[in-house]
Amino acid sequence: MGMGGAPWLVRPERAAEEAPDAALDAIGVARGAIVADIGAGVGYFTWRLAERVGQAGKVYAVDVQQGMLDQLRKNMAARKLANYEAVLGADDDPHLLAGRVDLALLVDVYHEFSKPQAMLDHIRASLKSDGRLVLVEYRKEDPNVPIRPEHKMTVAGVKAEVEPEGFRLDKTIETLPRQHIIIFRKNVM
Repeated sequence: MGMGGAPWLVRPERAAEEAPDAALDAIGVARGAIVADIGAGVGYFTWRLAERVGQAGKVYAVDVQQGMLDQLRKNMAARKLANYEAVLGADDDPHLLAGRVDLALLVDVYHEFSKPQAMLDHIRASLKSDGRLVLVEYRKEDPNVPIRPEHKMTVAGVKAEVEPEGFRLDKTIETLPRQHIIIFRKNVM
């Protein structure tokens, strides 16, 4: 999604359609955690994460578009939140430090990756040994979800792509109105 789609990311009805606070409650975001919001866009989840991790925590807001990060910075300043860092990622690397991240959150973004194996390799390297990778994706199994099919994923499809890249499925949560929450743990050799 380009900058022209940025208003869609903060549309008023998004809270009812996607229940972002309920999603973060279900995922569990600890105070003091180090979180990567990968595909952060204009910060819709970044500011929620920053509030949850508190001043002892930090959010790395990663996006591949500088314009999105510029708007994210404005949105974070308007909320007076400073416990984040905007990171300009690449299509094959989120540019995160190795072994630092407790939780990598990808909301409706994994299906957009042009180089998913490389991204997953770098995300895995960024996670602590007990770190979690969480994907939130629109349910492809549900024809009533009003999103184009190429922007939806099945749990089986996600599992088939992510597990070979050094992760194991921990659990899925199906409490959101339109999306799966799919939680992976880093495989530790």
